[in-house]
Amino acid sequence: MTSEPRDPADAIAHALSRLRGRRPGEHGDHAPFGRRGHPGMPPWMADPSGRPGGPARIRMLEALAAASAPLSVSALGEAISVDQPRASRLVQQGVDRGVVRREADPDDARRTRIALTDDGRRFVRGMRGERREMLSRALAAFTEDERIELARLLDKLADNWQR
Repeated sequence: MTSEPRDPADAIAHALSRLRGRRPGEHGDHAPFGRRGHPGMPPWMADPSGRPGGPARIRMLEALAAASAPLSVSALGEAISVDQPRASRLVQQGVDRGVVRREADPDDARRTRIALTDDGRRFVRGMRGERREMLSRALAAFTEDERIELARLLDKLADNWQR
């Protein structure tokens, strides 16, 4: 089990982020934000081809923000539950948009690692702040005990979710 944030809203946001990207089966029309992304998502995050790519891009940025060091494409793919070719495409899209960069792996010159750019870090901070604000509004009708219980249950669900 992971360490739990003290504030129930933080714990709920943390558990929800752990569940993101762990959807069994095909995404299809059942992608969590539909085909256009969530309200407030920058236009570049929505995939114009109609494929549900926006949430995977967000998961990529969140995984890089949470990592203690730059990640290989394979490690990034594993972190966001996509195969290596899909992870490579997501990285290229992020590079093209200036939110991620490739850098040489100091341990193996044949490999590259992926890291957030300053713009990518700013985007993730803004996205987290926006999500935190939305979550706080949604939790306003909950009692403190209900928020704590919801956080506990979501964390338990995230711990036991089958990939």
